[in-house]
Parts: sequence; structure tokens; C-alpha cells
Amino acid sequence: MQTAVVGFPRIGTLRELKFTLEKYFRNEISQEELEQKAAELRRIHWQTQQQAGIDYIPSGDFSYYDNVLDAAFLFNIVPERYKKLNRSPLDTYLAMARGYQGESGDVRALAMKKWFNTNYHYIVPEVEDQTEIKLTGDRLFKLAAEASALGIKTKSVIVGPFTLFSLCRFTGSRTAESFVDEFIAAYRELVEKAGTCGIETLQFDEPSLVQDLSADQIALFRKIYTALLGAAKNTKIFLQTYFGDVRDIYPELIKLPFAGIGLDFIEGRQTLSLIEKYGFPQDQILFAGLVNGKNIWRNNYSRTLEVLKKLAAKGINTVVSTSCSLLHVPYTVKHETRLGAEYLKHLAFAEEKLVELADLGRLASLDAFENDPAFAANSRLFTEERCAANPAVASRMASVTADDYVRKPSREERRKIQKEKFGLPLFPTTTIGSFPQTKEIKSVRAEYRAGRMTTEDYETFIREKIAECIKWQEEHGLDVLVHGEYERNDMVEYFGESLGGFIFTEKAWVQSYGTRCVKPPVIWGDVYRIRPITVEWSKFAQSLTSKYVKGMLTGPVTILNWSFPREDISIRESISQIALAIRDEVLDLEAAGIKIIQIDEAALREKLPLRKSDWNSEYLDFAIPAFRLTHSGVKADTQIHTHMCYSEFTDIIPAIDNMDADVITFEASRSDLQILDSLRDSNFETEVGPGVYDIHSPRIPSVEEIVTACRKMLSRIPADRLWINPDCGLKTRGTPETEASLINLVAAAKELRAG
Repeated sequence: MQTAVVGFPRIGTLRELKFTLEKYFRNEISQEELEQKAAELRRIHWQTQQQAGIDYIPSGDFSYYDNVLDAAFLFNIVPERYKKLNRSPLDTYLAMARGYQGESGDVRALAMKKWFNTNYHYIVPEVEDQTEIKLTGDRLFKLAAEASALGIKTKSVIVGPFTLFSLCRFTGSRTAESFVDEFIAAYRELVEKAGTCGIETLQFDEPSLVQDLSADQIALFRKIYTALLGAAKNTKIFLQTYFGDVRDIYPELIKLPFAGIGLDFIEGRQTLSLIEKYGFPQDQILFAGLVNGKNIWRNNYSRTLEVLKKLAAKGINTVVSTSCSLLHVPYTVKHETRLGAEYLKHLAFAEEKLVELADLGRLASLDAFENDPAFAANSRLFTEERCAANPAVASRMASVTADDYVRKPSREERRKIQKEKFGLPLFPTTTIGSFPQTKEIKSVRAEYRAGRMTTEDYETFIREKIAECIKWQEEHGLDVLVHGEYERNDMVEYFGESLGGFIFTEKAWVQSYGTRCVKPPVIWGDVYRIRPITVEWSKFAQSLTSKYVKGMLTGPVTILNWSFPREDISIRESISQIALAIRDEVLDLEAAGIKIIQIDEAALREKLPLRKSDWNSEYLDFAIPAFRLTHSGVKADTQIHTHMCYSEFTDIIPAIDNMDADVITFEASRSDLQILDSLRDSNFETEVGPGVYDIHSPRIPSVEEIVTACRKMLSRIPADRLWINPDCGLKTRGTPETEASLINLVAAAKELRAG
């Protein structure tokens, strides 16, 4: 049986693309040097897949920043403000992703949102009335030719027209529907050009098909692909779906003459039953997504081969594939030297999943595989006990009552108590938590972890940085302070290191957006708090000032969603375990005198089912109570904050209000504060701090820009409920731009207070 990969990690084994791009951003290397390194990485990635025996290897999945932005750029979906910069094509592309502030002009970046139910962020394409959607780029063709010159046959991969159209933001007076024919014509030109340029196979990624679809959307999809498939003369068209099943459109899908269709058997809970009910075309290839592209556990060969047997029995021409792009898992376990064999044998990153695909393809072709060494070794993994349950955790879970999810008194009563206690000015200013993690801080942390610095010296250094941070905030007039989080490597990993049930990798980096990579911890067993995590640092910071300093915590939903979760227990159970551990930390912070505690839930929406019909039963009914469980035990005069970023929040505003926090801050600047109308329409009760500037861009917002944004907020939010803050933590920014931006933020708040 043949094998396929939907997409491959592009950052390199050791984040080479990240570091090369950042050198380019700092003008330390030329565009030519950047392109040379990118070509080297592509060669390695293609050859790695070829040597593993993968039959369908993707090209076009490599990106300097984001694949959705790549597709938009290819089709000239470039707002005029970026074209007016008169920068090179690459620098125009990067200005759309990161913003630009320089001699050529000053533009903010495009909006950025979560890619369906992942922690990857895509750039939201923006279509203006005058946008001429047409094929203007040749990158896809160049990459296919580049691979071919290396002797590697690839399928060319691009975000499909239905998904690209669905993700676009239409900013002018023209309706989205008025652009449909232009989208079709542009993609049709791509298909026709592919046929003349020697591209034998074109894969259109259409993850939007796994969401709830209306009759109009299904008709639109049929219209788009009837035109495209009719234009395919010398090129095979593959349709690739992932992150769920395509139950709303499956009967229509299999009527269209695709050469192949990729379906997700991991998150697509109805995928197999759809095939059993409606069949699958005998003249098409089924790319069966049976190797999990989003989690890092070994594939259970016995279960996977069972499914492949069922498909073979139906006479379906099946290729075993990943469930989605391997972009969402680390590159390889080869660099993990600290984890013992008892852990590593259970883990499969991208390279290891290639081996699994090859094994499964070979085993599926055998009449009998039970005695095959690879199958036998895999079977042993799933018969041994990986991790014993923790009785203390189970006992505590069983003791939780309904009252533990309810905070008293009511939020309105708490607001009056807190207003009197804190005495904050109108439009209080604060930051989300972290301050820049400079080279010096990273170097000192590395020295300490390597054992080349004593604990005493390390803690002295951290205390000095905290003191500098508190002093700077006081001097520049911020109202509610933070300690800067200098002691933290990552907002999830740092907490996991003090929680039982976690294990940690060394080099298992995963791209979150652009050059930002994260290293998710692995939830290995039952979770509980081993020791206090943040209390001493928070107490120290508070001792330096008479102003209030926020205690900074990561919430249970985000800790789970930004870790690699267990697959042997439910998400509900895992989140509840973590919530109890964070509850312990919240109560200890309060007992230590910390009166404002922020519990970040940046990833709240991330695991929300993609189908609305599943929201409550499968997620919100336990995710929201889990957050309430973390803070329900505090006193009325302790103020609970939370923070969220880079997701669609408008459709879950009531659920967010139901978290019963006192203040919520969230990303809003990149999306032009679109969420404000939803807050007003939903009678949102929580005090709110919509981010007034984008911290993922190096540009510095002016006082006037911030004041303008705040006045827009005040047209929807009562003045006594509005906080002024950036839209996310500041750890990835440089110190000069951070300080300049915050000085302008404080000045803007003072101007607003003055009327």
C-alpha cells in the first residue's frame, strides 16, 4: 500500500528557518542568503520523506510565514496600503504578516487567527473593493520544479479556493459573493498553468469542509470545483480535508471527479461510517488519514490495520496518510537525550511518523503480519501499562461538589467592593504579564539549567530583573503592575515543571506563527501540584511597591491545549485535574497577599469543536466550569483577571462572560476591534481590556493611534469597565520598542482621563 504526507514541518530540525528569518529581519543577511537556506531546508525535508519511502511527498507546504498568506499573495490579495510601500515582493509579504514601520511608510500587520482547532496561527487575507484576484505569482511552480531537479516527484499543495474564500475578510462595500467568480477564474488559471508546467498532481487543502455547512455553502463548493475539475487536463486534482469529518457534504463530494480525496480518520469521528453508508468511488484514491498529525503518541498498528482491512474489503484504492499536516508536531525525537527509553519508545514526531507510515503501508500489503517484527514491537507497546493512575488525584476529583464551581458573591457585588478597595483611576493601565526576554535573560537561564550557575546567583539575577521591571512601570505611570515573568521559559512548560504527570522535551519545537515556536510539554500521567509555583516571586514583586502587582498564572484549558495531551483519558478529566492544581496556586497567592490574580486562558477557544452542535456537550460544559473551579474559592476583594488571544470569540461571548472573571483582556488590535459589537450586543458584564496595540509586530503605536482605538472602544464599553493594555504578553518584543509603546499607552490613558 502506498503512503502520503499531507504536509511537513518547515522550521527545520533545530529551528533553522526561524533563526535565518530573524537574521533577515535584523538586516544581518541578504534575501539571497535567506533563500539559499530555505532551499537547503526544502531539500532536506523532501529527501527525508523520499528516503523513508513516502510515495506522495508535498511541495508548496514550505512557507516563510504562513500558507494562507502564501495563497493570498499568489492570487494578488494584497491590500493597497502594502503595495504603496514599494518594497520587494518578499518584504511586502512580510509587511502583511508583521507590519512595517520605516522610510517607506507605517502599516499594521493583517489580522492573525487560530488555524481551526490548533495552536497554529494563520494570517487573515483582506479583500478590498479594488482587489483584483488573479494568478500573479509563480512560487508553487518553482517549488515543484526545484523538487523535480533533485529527482523528487512531488504533489503541489495549496490552500483550496473554498477555504481561502471562507477565511478572507472582505473590507469594502462589495459583498463576498461578488468575488466568487474571480476566485474561480484565478484558481482555474492555476490549474491550467499547472497542466502546462509539468505539475502532475495538485492538492487543494479544504479544511473548511469539516465545519457545519449550509446548503448555500455546499452549492458554492460544487460550483467552484465543477469549474476547476473541468479545467484539469494534464493534472490530477486531489482534495484534502482534515481536523474532522465531512458529514455535511460527503454525498456531494464523492460525485465530483477528483483523482483522490483525503479524509481524516483521527478527528473525523464519522469518516468510516460515512464511507460504509455512502461508499467511495472505485476510480478514485482514498488518502486515509490514520496517522495522527497533531499528537505525538505512537500509532496503534493493530487498530489502524483493522480500518485498512475494512477499506480493502470494499475494494477502495487506499493510500495510508497523515490525518493532517505534520506541521503540528515536532521534527524528530533524535535530539531528545534526557528522556529515557521508557518514554521515548511511546513518542513519534514527524520523522518517526514517516517510519510508521512506511510500516503500515508494508504491513497492509501482507497476507499475514502478526509475526512481523515491526508489528510485534508495536503490539508490545500497547499491552504494557504506560503509567499507573494516581489514587490521590482520583480521590480529590471525586470530592469536588457543585458549590466548588460557584464564586460568591455576585460579580456586580464584587465590582463595588473591588472599586472601593483598589482605588484605580478611570481607564486603568496594565500589561498582559511578560516583559521582553532579552538575550541576557535567556543566556543566564541556559547557564543555570546547564549547572554552570548556582541557584543563589540565578535567583539574585531574577530578583534584580524583577526590581528593574517594577521600578520602570512605577516611573512611567502604569497602574497595575506585573513582575515581568523573567523566571519563566514558557507559560505552559514553566507550570508543568511543578506539576506531577508531565514530562519535558529538549528540542521538540512546533511552529505557532511566523518565527514563533513553542515546545509543548507532554502530559504523561495524572496531574497534581507538587509545590507552589509562582508564590515566592509574586510576593517579592509585591514587596517592592505600594501599587498592586498581578499574580500571573496559566489556566487549565490552556495548559492542556498547549501540551500534548493523553489519549487514554478524556479531555474533560485532564482539564479537571489541572484545574484543581491551579486552584491550589490561586489560593496560595491570595494567602500571600496578592489581591489581583490573572489566570490566562489564551487557548480557550482552540479545542472548541468545529461544529457548533458539539460545543456544549463536548467542550464548553466542562471547560468553563473548570476555569471557575480555579478561582471560586477566593474572597470578594480578590480580583480575578483572564486573558485570551487570536481566536474568533464573537460566537462564544456568553460562555466567556460565564467564566465569572472580574476582568478579561484579549487580542483585538489586529482584527480592528471587531469583537466590540459582540460585547455590547451580549450585554457583557465583565470589565474588559481589548488590546490597543499589536505586540506581534515590531512597530510602535502612536499616542493618537491608541486614543483613537480607545474612543472606538468607549462607544461600545462603559468607561468604568474599560482597561487599557497591549493585546498580549511582551516577551517576544525588544526592550526599546516595548518601552516606547507602553509610554505611549500611558500617555493615551491620561489623555482619555482628561477628556
